[in-house]
Amino acid sequence: MTQGTIDEIREAVLTGDSGAVGSLGLPESYRGVTVHADEAAMFDGMPSADKDPRKSLHVDEVPVPELGPGEALVAVMASAINYNTVWTSIFEPLSTFKFLQRYGKLSPLSQRHDLPYHVVGSDAAGVVLRTGPGVHRWKAGDEVVAHCLNVELEGPDGHNDTMLDTEQRIWGFETNFGGLAEIALVKANQLMPKPKHLTWEEAACPGLVNSTAYRQLVSRNGADMKQGDVVLIWGASGGLGSYATQYALNGGAIPVCVVSSPEKAEICRKLGAELVIDRNAEGYRFWKDEHNQDPKEWQRFGAKIRELTGGDDPDIVFEHPGRETFGASVYAARKGGTIVTCASTSGYLHQYDNRYLWMNLKRIIGSHFANYRESWEANRLIAKGLIHPTLSKTYAMAETGQAALDVHRNAHQGKVGVLCLAPEEGLGVRDTEMRERHLDRINAFRGA
Repeated sequence: MTQGTIDEIREAVLTGDSGAVGSLGLPESYRGVTVHADEAAMFDGMPSADKDPRKSLHVDEVPVPELGPGEALVAVMASAINYNTVWTSIFEPLSTFKFLQRYGKLSPLSQRHDLPYHVVGSDAAGVVLRTGPGVHRWKAGDEVVAHCLNVELEGPDGHNDTMLDTEQRIWGFETNFGGLAEIALVKANQLMPKPKHLTWEEAACPGLVNSTAYRQLVSRNGADMKQGDVVLIWGASGGLGSYATQYALNGGAIPVCVVSSPEKAEICRKLGAELVIDRNAEGYRFWKDEHNQDPKEWQRFGAKIRELTGGDDPDIVFEHPGRETFGASVYAARKGGTIVTCASTSGYLHQYDNRYLWMNLKRIIGSHFANYRESWEANRLIAKGLIHPTLSKTYAMAETGQAALDVHRNAHQGKVGVLCLAPEEGLGVRDTEMRERHLDRINAFRGA
C-alpha cells in the first residue's frame, strides 16, 4: 500500500468513498494544535485573565503515532474548544506535560504520549482511518464522533463504572494525540456513530459537554433528575449549561436558568426555558471581597428563585462555576436537595456555610465526564434529534488560539467549533430530511 496524503484522505471523506479511505496508506505526518513543553513557564507570575492562548497554541506538523491494540486512527473533519483546552493553553492548574509524563511511565506503548509537544483537544468528528489489533466493531470509512474517556481497565475498580478506573484519563488533556488535529489517536471504545443529520462541526461540539451534562444531571451516578424537579442551572446558555437546560426540559424538569446578559437569556428562551435570571441585571455580588461572602446576597438570590418557581427551592443545583457561586448554590438548594458539581471554572477552592448543608440534609455530588454507556446514551439522544448541538461559531484550525481565547474570556455562547480536515462549514450531512425537521433548534446558537 502506497503512502497516502492528507489531501487524498480529505478528498475520500468528502466524496463519501469509505472504500477509498480504507485503501489509502497513512501519511507520515499531520497538522495538529500543540503546546510546547519548553514554553510551560511562559505565563508564570501573570494573572489567569491575562494569559493568552494565542501565544501558547501552535499548529505544527507532527508524526502519525504508532497504532496500538484496541485503538483507532481517525481523520478529524472538525473538533471543538473545551475549557480543558484553555487550561492546557495557559498551563493551569499545572502543565499537562506532567500528565503525559505520568502516562508515559505506565507501559512501553504509553511512552508514545510523553513528548515535548502535546497535541490537544477532547472532541472530534471524522472518519476511521485504521484500527489496531482486537478492534472488531469499527472499520475504516466509518463516520464517527469521539468521547474523551480514556481507560485501561486492567484493575477491578472501573468495571462497575469506568470513570472509577484507576487509570482513567481525559483524552487530549491527560493524553497526547487529541482531536484538534487532522488525525487523532483514540481507544476504540471512545468511538460512537456520527449523528447523520449534523454537519461535521455540529457533530464535533457535543461530545465532552453533552456527556458531562448527561452524567451530572440525568444519570444515577449524578443527580438522577426526575420529572418535576426544579433545576438551577448556572451558565445556562454556555457550553455545558446549554445541554443541562435541554436535558431538564427534555426530562420533564423545570430549569431555572442563570445567565449574565439579555442575549444569553434569549438563547435559553429559544431552547424552551421560561424561568431565567440575568445575574448581572439583578446585581448579585456573592463576595464582599476576596475572602468574605455575603449571605444576604444568597438570601436575595434564593428569594428570586422562589419568585419565579411559585415558592419552590431547587431540587438540584447544576454547579460548574465553582468558587464564585458555590456558597450560593449550597444555600439555595432545598432541604434534602442535591448540589452536583464539576469543572470549577472560577476557582477550585470552594467555600460555603456548612450549616446549610448539614442541618438541611443536602448532598454534594462530584461528577466528572461520563462512562462509555452514559456517553453513548447522550450521543444517541443527539442522533434522535431530542438534544441538539449548541454550536455558535466555527474557526479554522489556524485560528484555534483565538477560539480558545474567546472561551477563556467567556466571549462566546454554547460551543466554539474548529474545522480540521473539513474545508468549510456545512459539510457531512447525510440525512437532510431529519435536519430540516430540527433546523430551528440546530441553529438556535448560530451567530450568538
